[in-house]
Amino acid sequence: MKIYKNFISFEGIDFSGKTTQIQMLLNRLSYHQIKPVLVREPGGTTISEKIRHILLSTDYSEMNERTELFLYEAARAQLVHQKIIPLLEKGEYVIADRFYDSTTAYQGYGRGLDLKVVEVINLFATAGLQPYLTFFIDIAPDQAEERQQSNRHEKDRLEKGGLDFFTHIRRGFLEISKREPERFLVIQGDRPALEISEEIWITIKSHWKIKDTQ
Repeated sequence: MKIYKNFISFEGIDFSGKTTQIQMLLNRLSYHQIKPVLVREPGGTTISEKIRHILLSTDYSEMNERTELFLYEAARAQLVHQKIIPLLEKGEYVIADRFYDSTTAYQGYGRGLDLKVVEVINLFATAGLQPYLTFFIDIAPDQAEERQQSNRHEKDRLEKGGLDFFTHIRRGFLEISKREPERFLVIQGDRPALEISEEIWITIKSHWKIKDTQ
């Protein structure tokens, strides 16, 4: 595995609040003159964004789960090799809004694909790149559904998977946390955003050796 201390990721089921937490962290880091490059999955490069459109569009509801897996891995491979690794090699900080743990949870646990196969393809697509830390913002699927309804957000193809689908996905994320407790940190997401942000910040400060300014 290739591990860079300046590479972290955020995970969560849809509407967990992870993207909000990423933005709050970016704001705090900017105050300390640290400006990470934010990348998202799927996406982050011209090729990967085109794949993202195919993956999330409701026009492709007939997509086979194996096709879905390979498309996610193709988008990831392009992002890793075109952008993430070159940035890390230059010493830049990189924050990923989803990485390979999402594929393990969504396609492995959610779609029921062979976990060993998913692991091997993850490894191949990333060339062994692993986040130094991963923050999993954990909320129950029914809470996520309530947030989606209150936001009047039109669901994409994945978001239309239903409560049972997201229950399996959440279980997948929690299983990852049991296997890798030092890297994959579970953050309870059913709390005020500022409280969650503070917990994440304390961890980031410790690992990235950030000192509070007066």
